[in-house]
Amino acid sequence: MIHYQYTDKELDAILKTLTIIIDTREKVNDHILSYFQQKEIPYRIRGLKTGDYGCMIPANEELGIKRDIYLSSRIERKAHMDEITGNLQKDTKTAFENELIRSKDIPFTLIVEDQDGYGKMIRGQYRSKYKPESLLGLLNSFKARYNFEIVYLDKKYTGNWIYHHFLYQARHYLKAGVF
Repeated sequence: MIHYQYTDKELDAILKTLTIIIDTREKVNDHILSYFQQKEIPYRIRGLKTGDYGCMIPANEELGIKRDIYLSSRIERKAHMDEITGNLQKDTKTAFENELIRSKDIPFTLIVEDQDGYGKMIRGQYRSKYKPESLLGLLNSFKARYNFEIVYLDKKYTGNWIYHHFLYQARHYLKAGVF
């Protein structure tokens, strides 16, 4: 199999067109949209089968990209620890776990927009009947079973984190000739 090696100039040109895909069900994300608009990061709102955010590289005949390329990687965003614990209640746990099952074989990240989210989990500072060690155990079991990571960060950095996460993933795949 032959892999094309892009020059640094070609890579930069391609990566400037990187477009973030936002799921149509994603709400209350004006802080993220504002970041994308301020930084002139292209984005599209479309339905995603899993996750809240994905990305794609649009077709670019000039650079040999004949059709849109979609990265399989996904990001799920939760606004705070209470949203996670709410998703783990009996009536919603199945839906949350089904999301993890659908993403099991792709790079998947769960963002919690609370830089002290892990600390709050350990201290039990959330609305839930889960004891801290039970919640920690459940989340770590899910991480092991479904192969994803959890990132706790201040919501003012979420747009930046999402963009750079996908940017460097796409860059890696392009340099490796995966596309």
